[in-house]
Amino acid sequence: MIRLEKVNPISPALMEEVGMTWHTDPDGQPYIADEIVLVTEDEVEAYYEAANTLYDMYVEAAQHVIDNERFLELDIPFNLVDPIKRSWENDHRHLYGRFDFAGGVDGLPIKLIEFNADTPTSLFETAIVQWALLKANHMDEASQFNSVYESIRNSFRRLVTGDNDPDTFGEYYRFQNILFSSVRNEPEDERTVRFLQHLASDAGFQTDFCYTDEVGFLEEEGIFNPQQTRFDYWFKLYPWENIALQTDGINGILDDITRNTDTVILNPAYTLLFQSKGMLKVLYELFPDSPYLLETRGEPLQGQQQVAKKMFGREGANTVIYDAAGAILHAMPGEYDRYRSIYQAFAAYPKDAQGRSYQAGVFFAWEACGLGFRRGGEILDNLSKFVAHRMV
Repeated sequence: MIRLEKVNPISPALMEEVGMTWHTDPDGQPYIADEIVLVTEDEVEAYYEAANTLYDMYVEAAQHVIDNERFLELDIPFNLVDPIKRSWENDHRHLYGRFDFAGGVDGLPIKLIEFNADTPTSLFETAIVQWALLKANHMDEASQFNSVYESIRNSFRRLVTGDNDPDTFGEYYRFQNILFSSVRNEPEDERTVRFLQHLASDAGFQTDFCYTDEVGFLEEEGIFNPQQTRFDYWFKLYPWENIALQTDGINGILDDITRNTDTVILNPAYTLLFQSKGMLKVLYELFPDSPYLLETRGEPLQGQQQVAKKMFGREGANTVIYDAAGAILHAMPGEYDRYRSIYQAFAAYPKDAQGRSYQAGVFFAWEACGLGFRRGGEILDNLSKFVAHRMV
């Protein structure tokens, strides 16, 4: 059984003071749990090693998909294939992502559930809130696997320094700027983006923020804020697969901009390969003996408990858990029916005394850099809670 420790919660007023306005879920319950998960240094080291190993595997699998033109199998929209190839060939930097794992505590093996590589959530909670929770409870705030702030700040610097030491940023730096954007009226997304903007500013970039509907695009010149300032980089917290579905031609415009100018879009288009759950099938084909991978195929598995989920889907939507005979055990409705399904062998989550499941989320920015947990039912949905951790 997972080990928990009761803590005093941070007040909603203090949450809002630091910019976290989504502290209460639609069910009226606090989003941040008043318990924390206790983990050992060995468990943390195992999460670190798993994320680093899997990222290298994802890179190899992405190259395989590109070399063998397997985009359709991953439900990659045809109008994103060229941007994906171009961003990959130009080695545009992947700023950060989040691996979701079953296991890792309570003696359960670490198993990859998916990789949120394009627009991962819970960044602010992992980097700031769980650290503040320990501090507010007079615990050693350093007793966490949590270097998210420093790692993502260095990821921004690597946009300029490449593989060289990010501390040499000043030697490489030439005046460059980054425009940050989120969708209007989405407070969690905006807080995440403004936090990333702060990290980029701390890294040494000139930055600005505007909503996605305020951004200007010129195919031959680049991307602009409302004041007509041109930006070298544009970070958008808006999924690439949604951009592909837009009817206003924005995908073609962005394609022209990246072809005709030096503008770089973050996260780059190739992260859609990582984001697609179809990559789980490719990984299993390439690395069937990996201890981190679950059997995953494009058709139902025979004679075993399994999970069906869409190539692109969020917060558990359109996820179905089947028993070994093919009967539905749990199902979550959703809006992602237009995508095909993959079938992944079932992996047990660690549970507490109340039977609640815990999924580990490990952020990756150049290397694994932070751990947090989500708590919920067998299918983790938008009412799942964020649970901090402490190393003991």
